[in-house]
Amino acid sequence: MKIEKIGSRIASLMKQREITLDDLVERTGLQRDFLEAVGHEKEYFPSIGPLLKISRALGVRLGTLLDDQVHEDPLIVKKTDDKKEINMLPDKDKPVELKFYSLGQGKTDRHMEPFFIEILPESAQEKRLSSHEGEEFIVVTDGQIEVIYGEKTHLLEKGDSIYYNSVVPHYVSCASKTKASIYAVLYIPE
Repeated sequence: MKIEKIGSRIASLMKQREITLDDLVERTGLQRDFLEAVGHEKEYFPSIGPLLKISRALGVRLGTLLDDQVHEDPLIVKKTDDKKEINMLPDKDKPVELKFYSLGQGKTDRHMEPFFIEILPESAQEKRLSSHEGEEFIVVTDGQIEVIYGEKTHLLEKGDSIYYNSVVPHYVSCASKTKASIYAVLYIPE
C-alpha cells in the first residue's frame, strides 16, 4: 500500500470538504506560506499544535492526518518493528528537535495519540510554550527532560512521569547533553 504524505491528505480533505487555502488560513489562524509549505513538504510535519488546528479546521481527528493504513483491534507495535519517524519542525529553517514515532498509527477509532519521542538537545535552545485542548501523559525512558508548565519548570529523569492539562501553556525539551526519550500519550477531545 502506498503511504500518503500529510500534505496530500490535507489537500484531499480540503477538496472533499470544498475548503480553499484562504478558508484554511482563516479557520486555523496559521500563515498562508506555512500552510503552503506543509502541503509541499516531503519529509517533515509541523508540530502537534499546528496539526491540531488543521485537523479541527478540516473536521477530522488529529490521527486522520497521521494514519497510513487501517489495522484491526488490537493494534500491537513491537519494539523490533520498523517504525516510521515523523520529524516535527517548528519552522522549516530550524534543525530537527523532536523525532516522533506514532504508536497508534492505523487505529482509526482511537481517542488518544500515543508516541515514542526522541528529544534532541537542540530542543532546549528556543523554548516556545504552546497550548491546545486535552491532556498529556509523559514517561521518561532515557536522559533528562525539562517540562515548563505554566510558570513552573520541572526536571524529570528516567522513570519519572508527568500528567497535565495541555490547555495550560507548556513546553518539553531535552535537559541533557545527549538525546532524551519519552513515551507520550495525548488525549484531544473531539
